[in-house]
Amino acid sequence: MQQIKKSLRDSKSARWLVLVLVSFTMMCMYYLTDAMAPLQERLQAGLSWTASDYGFFTSGYGWFNVFLLMLVFSGMILDKMGVRFTGILAIGIMLSGGFIKYWAISGHIQGMYELTIFSWQVIAPSAKSAVVAGFGFAIFGVGCEMFGIAANKAVVRWFRGKEMALAIGLNTSTGRIGTALAMFTPIPLIKLTGELSAPVILSLFLLCLGLLVFILFTFIDRKLDKEEADAGVAADEEFKFADILEIGRNRAFWYISALCVLFYSAVFPFIKYATNMIVQKFGISDAFAGYIPALLPFSALLLTPVFGSLFDKKGKGATIMIVGSILLVCVHLLFSVPSLNSFPIAIGLVMVLGVAFSMVPSAMWPSIAKIIPENKLGTAYALTFWVQNWGLMGVPLLIGVVLDKYCVTGTIEKLVDGKVRVVTLYNYTIPMLIFACFGVLAIVFSFLLKVEDRKKGYGLELPNVKK
Repeated sequence: MQQIKKSLRDSKSARWLVLVLVSFTMMCMYYLTDAMAPLQERLQAGLSWTASDYGFFTSGYGWFNVFLLMLVFSGMILDKMGVRFTGILAIGIMLSGGFIKYWAISGHIQGMYELTIFSWQVIAPSAKSAVVAGFGFAIFGVGCEMFGIAANKAVVRWFRGKEMALAIGLNTSTGRIGTALAMFTPIPLIKLTGELSAPVILSLFLLCLGLLVFILFTFIDRKLDKEEADAGVAADEEFKFADILEIGRNRAFWYISALCVLFYSAVFPFIKYATNMIVQKFGISDAFAGYIPALLPFSALLLTPVFGSLFDKKGKGATIMIVGSILLVCVHLLFSVPSLNSFPIAIGLVMVLGVAFSMVPSAMWPSIAKIIPENKLGTAYALTFWVQNWGLMGVPLLIGVVLDKYCVTGTIEKLVDGKVRVVTLYNYTIPMLIFACFGVLAIVFSFLLKVEDRKKGYGLELPNVKK
C-alpha cells in the first residue's frame, strides 16, 4: 500500500485504466479522421469531385501542421502546459474542424474555386466543397496531431520502466479501431439516412464522448501529480528553445523521423484510396469493399500486443522495424501486379499489411522515448509528427494527381444511391509502386537506425521492462 501511495503508476489497475481512457479518445478521433475514406466514389459522383479534388481534400490534414509549424508549437505547449491542458485543447480544435468539414459536404457549397498568386496557380480549379472541406480537415489535423503527441507522452509517463512498448502499441492500435469502423460504417449510414454527411455527424458525436472520457483521465492524472509532489519527486525541467537544437543534433532521432514519414506515407494514404482501389481492381461493391481495408487495423489490434510485449521483454526494436518495412514493400508490390485480382488475395495482402502496421509503430514510438529525455519528449514527438505530416499532406495529393493524369482507363454509368452517375475507372498499378518505393526507403533508414544504435548504445535492441 505504501508503494502505491508513493506513485500511483505502480498500481497496475491504475496504469491500465489510464490507457483505456486515453485510447478510447484516440479511437473516436481516428473515426473522424477516416470517416470519408470509403466515400471517394460517392464524393466524385455526388459533389462532382475529381480524384485530384479528393487528394486535395485529404492532403488538407497536414497544411497547417506543416506550413504554419503548428505541430512544433503543439509540442512546446505540451512540454510547457502538460498533457491535460493540451489534450482538452486538442479535442476542442478537432471539433471545430469537424464542424467545418460537415458543412462543406452537406450540400451548402456549390461551384468551382481556384487561387492564383502572381501567375502561379496555388490551387488548381477545384470544387468549392473540396476546398472548404480541406480547410476544415486542416484545422482538425492540428488538433488530431496535438492529441496524438499528448497521448503518447501520457502513456510514456504512466508506463516508463513498465510495459511501455506494449502500452504505446495498444494505444495506437486501439485508436485504429476507429479507422476500421470508418471503413465499413459510413456507406450503411448514408443508405440509412440518405445524407452524405451522416458519417461526419456520427464522428462529431463520438468525439464529444471522447472529450468526456478524457476529462475523467485528467482527474486521475492530477492525482498522480499530487502524490509525486507529496513524495518529493522532482518535476521535469520546463521546455526551453534550446531543446529543439539539442533534439536536432541527434542523428538517431532523424533516422526514426525519416522512417516514420516513409512508413506512414505508404499506409495512411493507401487507406484513403484502398476502398476505391479494391472496388475497381477486384470488382467488389463499395458497400462491401470497405470491410477489406478494415481488416488492417483489426489485425494490427490483435498483433500489436505481441510485438509490443516482445520489445518490452526481449528488445530487438530496430530489427522489428526492419522486418515490418520489408513486409510493407512486399504487400504493395503484390498489389501492383494486375493479374493478382482475386478476392482472397486482397484479404491476404491486407492482413499481411496489418502485421507490418503492428510491428513498426510498436517499436518506433517507444524508441523515441529511449533516445530523448522525458522533459523534451513532447517536443521530440511533435517534430516527428511534423516530419510525418509532410507525407500525410503530400502523398494523398500526389496519388490523386497521378490517378487523374496517368491512370484513367475510362468511365462507366453506375447506379449510386438510387441515381445513375458517371464513374471514372482507374488502374492503381502506379500508385501501388509509389507506395512500395516509400517502403524501400523505410528499410534503408531502419538499417541506418540499427547501425547508429550500435554506435551510441541507446538500447533499442534491449528490453524495456527493467527487472
